[in-house]
Amino acid sequence: MTADAAALDLLHDLIGKAMRAGADAADALLYDAASLSLTRRLGKIERLERSESCDLGLRVFIGKRQAMVSSSDRGAAALAALVERAVAMAWAVPEDPWCGLAEPGQLTRDIPDLDICDPAEPEVETLIGQLAIAEEAALAVPGVTNSEGADAGWSRSKVALAASNGFSGGYGTSRSSLSVVVLAGNGTAMERDYDFGSTVYASDLPAAAEIGRNAGERTVRRLNPRRVKSQNLPVIYDPRASRGLLSHLAGAIGGPSIARGTSFLKDKLNQPVFAPGITVIDDPFVRRGLRSRPFDGEGVAPRRRAIIEDGRLTTWLMDLRSARQLGLTTTGHASRGTSAPPSPSAANFHLAGGRKSPAELIGEIDEGLYVVELMGQGVNGLTGDYSRGAAGFWIEKGQLAWPVSELTVAGNLKDMFRTLEPASDLELRYGVDAPTVRIESMTVAGL
Repeated sequence: MTADAAALDLLHDLIGKAMRAGADAADALLYDAASLSLTRRLGKIERLERSESCDLGLRVFIGKRQAMVSSSDRGAAALAALVERAVAMAWAVPEDPWCGLAEPGQLTRDIPDLDICDPAEPEVETLIGQLAIAEEAALAVPGVTNSEGADAGWSRSKVALAASNGFSGGYGTSRSSLSVVVLAGNGTAMERDYDFGSTVYASDLPAAAEIGRNAGERTVRRLNPRRVKSQNLPVIYDPRASRGLLSHLAGAIGGPSIARGTSFLKDKLNQPVFAPGITVIDDPFVRRGLRSRPFDGEGVAPRRRAIIEDGRLTTWLMDLRSARQLGLTTTGHASRGTSAPPSPSAANFHLAGGRKSPAELIGEIDEGLYVVELMGQGVNGLTGDYSRGAAGFWIEKGQLAWPVSELTVAGNLKDMFRTLEPASDLELRYGVDAPTVRIESMTVAGL
């Protein structure tokens, strides 16, 4: 699915009006979206919503001043007012020495087909049937006593971008999802857990019964948790938890944070950050990838990059503005909406798998913690200090022994990255992906 000619014609006309009104340069962005969401709980449909939206944003430049204005009204009078407001605002704001459009040589010329838009909208009856299968499979697991519900969702968006530097292009994206959350136990001894799937094509989702069964079994495994004494121990992160470590890495290497000097990795470019042999990949061209994109939010051509190569940090994630501020070249990571300037974000971001299986990583530990859930946002981006609530399983003599909860895991991301060891179970499922990982030593705070 690509942007239709009418959408691009609208954007080019808007840019032309802005230039005639006094702008030196301009770009315009259009989003058209439709979505469907349902919730079922204990056999009853509690929510059924369908929405459609349209949004359009204009960014204008006058010298080194820029302003953005957005609107959902595409009528002639509204667009004329949009241009007038944007130009007036650009005259009024302070200069930004790093703002501006991409140079022609930086632009995407050939837009690849990444197969990231499912043309079919699912029938409501189909989604209701999936919800029933998923929730009933979860409730059928012995020990499950209640349900917080099953959710199904679908969305499809059309993106079109045009600019006075000659860029013109668009693409469509879609997403289907299914999730179940259930409870086990009774009274104050209840536990909850979940499973979910999210894919570009609905046909690629895991089976509804599998999602439900996984949710139920995970919940029951967590019954009767214990608390443990505070100590320093090896910690294993389940893939559901280890993905968060990659998100912290992406935030720490964002161009704006580096330019402001507010990242704990600000002095680590081309330096070892992880152990030798560790690789982290960012790939915008994964077919049917949840975060794939044929061009970035400024029309710049992205590419697959080894962000971490043999343990060394090779690049920052930059848009045009942060790259200029750092005296570097954009990496094609700009992301944006219609009402704010671009900022960098990763595409399909993953930590490459290692050689050992999860069982081997666990088997080497005499006593430790296996984390399946993290709570809170206790990460200091300036220092790398890390402290989050955790729950999971105690490791004893190389085996998962019993569930534990009401814990805090703490350390510093610089130390955690240096001792991180990935297992071999990487699955590319969510756009930010990591296998099971082991951290050599962390503070586990309990009793």
